[in-house]
Amino acid sequence: MTRGDWTVDWTVHRPYWMKSKEYWNNSFDERYRKLQEDVDKKKRPPLKVRSNDRISHQWIKNNLGVNVKTGWSVDPFGHGPTVPYLLKKSEVTGGAVIQRLHFAWKEWFARTQNGDFFWRQNWDWSGHTDTLVHNMPFAIYSIRASCGPHPQVCLNYDFRKVKNEFTDYSELAVFIDDENVKQKADVLMDQYGRTGSVSPYNVALIPLGDDFRYDHDVEWDQQYTNYKKLFDFINANKDRYRGAEVGFGTPSDFFRALRDRAAGHFPSLRGDFFVYSDVFSDGRPAYWSGYYTTRPYWKVLDRELEAKLRSTEMLYTFALNDGRRHGLSTVKLLEHDYEKLIKARQHLALFQHHDAITGTSKAAVMTDYALKLFEGLQNCASIQSYAVQSLLSKAADRGAPLAAKVVVPDSDRQTYDQPTYRLALNVDESRPRNVIVFNPHGRRRTEPIRILVSNPNVRVVDSAGTAVEHQVNPVWNVSETAEQPLAMSKLCFELLIVAVLEPLSLTTFTLHKTPPEPERLARVYCKNCAGHSVFTVRPMRLGDVQLENEHLQVVFDGKTGLMSSVVDKSTGVLQHVSIDFAAYQSAQLRSGAYLFMPDPNLRETEKKVLDDYPGPSTVVVTSGPLSSEITVVYGIVTHTVRLYHGRGIESKGLYVENVVDFKKPPKNRETELFMRLSSGISNGEPAVIYTDSNGFQMQKRVTVKRVGIEGNYYPATSTVYIEDDKHRLTVLVNHAQGVAGWEPGRVELMLDRRTLYDDARGMGEGVVDNKPTLTKYWILLESVTSSGGGGHHRDHVSNPSLVANMLSEGLLYPANVFVVEPNAEHLLRPTAAFANTAMPCDVHLMNVRTATDPVFQQFPSSSALVVLHRKGYDCRVDTGYRIPECRLRRDKGVFDRGTVFAGFRDLRVSKTTVTGVHHLDTVDRLEQVEVSPMELSVLNVTFVV
Repeated sequence: MTRGDWTVDWTVHRPYWMKSKEYWNNSFDERYRKLQEDVDKKKRPPLKVRSNDRISHQWIKNNLGVNVKTGWSVDPFGHGPTVPYLLKKSEVTGGAVIQRLHFAWKEWFARTQNGDFFWRQNWDWSGHTDTLVHNMPFAIYSIRASCGPHPQVCLNYDFRKVKNEFTDYSELAVFIDDENVKQKADVLMDQYGRTGSVSPYNVALIPLGDDFRYDHDVEWDQQYTNYKKLFDFINANKDRYRGAEVGFGTPSDFFRALRDRAAGHFPSLRGDFFVYSDVFSDGRPAYWSGYYTTRPYWKVLDRELEAKLRSTEMLYTFALNDGRRHGLSTVKLLEHDYEKLIKARQHLALFQHHDAITGTSKAAVMTDYALKLFEGLQNCASIQSYAVQSLLSKAADRGAPLAAKVVVPDSDRQTYDQPTYRLALNVDESRPRNVIVFNPHGRRRTEPIRILVSNPNVRVVDSAGTAVEHQVNPVWNVSETAEQPLAMSKLCFELLIVAVLEPLSLTTFTLHKTPPEPERLARVYCKNCAGHSVFTVRPMRLGDVQLENEHLQVVFDGKTGLMSSVVDKSTGVLQHVSIDFAAYQSAQLRSGAYLFMPDPNLRETEKKVLDDYPGPSTVVVTSGPLSSEITVVYGIVTHTVRLYHGRGIESKGLYVENVVDFKKPPKNRETELFMRLSSGISNGEPAVIYTDSNGFQMQKRVTVKRVGIEGNYYPATSTVYIEDDKHRLTVLVNHAQGVAGWEPGRVELMLDRRTLYDDARGMGEGVVDNKPTLTKYWILLESVTSSGGGGHHRDHVSNPSLVANMLSEGLLYPANVFVVEPNAEHLLRPTAAFANTAMPCDVHLMNVRTATDPVFQQFPSSSALVVLHRKGYDCRVDTGYRIPECRLRRDKGVFDRGTVFAGFRDLRVSKTTVTGVHHLDTVDRLEQVEVSPMELSVLNVTFVV
């Protein structure tokens, strides 16, 4: 309305069904019965769902006959590029709507009229990943903030008036009649015109909705009736409004009009929109970088379920189709367990909500989320046990029904808020014990496996009867005495083996009792701890502590027990890489579940949390033939650094564990604890770091000092690194957390946060339900060469090294360990393999997920979605040695000629979209499958019985 002859198409995303409160109080099945009636009236396909099914693209396609064409993402706290990529790969080609961006981005988009753009992936030079995105121009999606730039005006156009409900909008809004329609239309069109003025395309999208809306039938009638009167008046008086036309519509209508007006020509954008910042409270920027770390216990629990569910999906798919092929009675049990699998999927998906995985819900709600995650873990454990038992049953027993469960996971949780515990195996002369290990990766791996045993005198053999190297470590318990805070357990010991595992395989290791072998016992050096007669405990020596293996020599400060330097033995170069712990003091009422804000009066002063303790209360060094480690215990954190001595990739890095315990409030109030690595790497001034985006790609981050440390924290879900032209320091994480590179040569990782006060962003309470949390890391110090290229042929594209990718996959998706019950070993075969060839080591097998039957959706189909990701890696980063378990291909192929998958030679394979809804192409043989670097590819594999 502000320029010449342009017109405004006003669109509203109207929910398909509007139901009363009484409707939603009905049971789930009753709601679906009523929903079925509505569908029948619309002559849509019948609903065939159960109450435990999950709403998804497949559900919408199967039950409503509709393909999802637009994305709607208006409430994440910042946006990354992976979601638009996934939408593109799901044939969501209409466009995507995003909302919450840094206020400076909003201003820039409005000023330059670039709020409609193609979002392009960093590595894409052809534009094939372009996804059309519309940025809503105002701060939030509510009615008060979406009709135009003036909230007090927009409130007058919210016509909800529900009996006994009193709100700011119900007081202000006046229903439209013949007397006021002209004046109301004039004001409304002024707001629409201002909204449209930030775009050059003569079309505006104005949503009409808010949180917790349309829960009464009367609201829809009120909103629709009043707006219809306004629209009719505007459309009947085009001369008055310069030809503007308004009407109800959908996002698809909006994007269609947008494409017509732009003739397909939009600017393109690379990168992401972190960190999100608003100016809601007092006109000062507030950075939403706290939620990256808030409630890390839940974030770790989420990753645990993700890894467990992934392995369960694979084992279930293999066991189900193997059972169908051989006519096993286990099929009925596995089909019955499919509902458990669906529930585990639902619970994991539910926790991806933007107030769940973020940790930004009230404490009671977070408890409910955790209980669902715990239920998902229990369901996965049960399914895994029966699947492994079915896959390893001997031929003579395969037709018989499954007896009692004889295979159980070696670890479990009693409740969601208790740490994982492991079963201790009792091994004696008459009763060897079998342990089964599942490798959930598509290539051969060497994996450190830790098993608890009741007797230290054991030997280990593989399924061929070959002896496997092992090491026996003490198990430490927390003691109540200040003189000896740690004490060795007298009931169990830790058995460490480095297992060689074939691709997608189940491998059995047998533990036998043996005469004592002192060379297998770890040597223990200890300060302030209680020993055990089995181990010789030596006092700590004065001075620094040194650990080394074939590749690294690591020095730890003799006073603090923390790492101070590393020597790369392949080059002889010493790097001063140190670890320390510190904290920020939270700004009261400003730092909370969402926001991170250090106390402005102490901004330049770190809280030296370790200074509250007179040195570590305990230092323990454990050294043996397979690994060496040092553990230091402070009051707030127990810190372990471990080196492996083998020749696999695990010996290339430093494995780190932290157990953070804030104790019960009011201890450590307003504390934001972080671990910091300091090095001599010259990564720019201002400093530059790289963080991953959803574990899918890397994003360059340049420190901006003027916005403070809170504006320079970024989310890391798997990887963060810094580098110069000679060295790279990489940290791999096992869960999502905030990271920063505030000073050159430094990386800091936020570990936990306790803020007593709400930050006024909707939660209404502080975060004080911290729990002791175990976090795991790999630290790599790698050499960078000037040749190789890798992913660095363009400045804004960077990739981890091949070693980093492989270590990260092992950290996120470790091998699954199972224990065979005593006297049941004779029932099972020792091995089973589900791939006869290995995938290239730059290809990550993301999942092998059984698809739901499209008609009987409580049952599994005979098809599975095989999800592949070919990861980019940096050839400039010299690994320093050949990776034994790594094989690369010169082409884009994934499978070798003659590959047999899950024992099936007769497979029907087709390429599909990510959600499995759209068929793309038929594949005659697996060796025809190609995946380009950085890309995802999904196969629909049907097992022909």
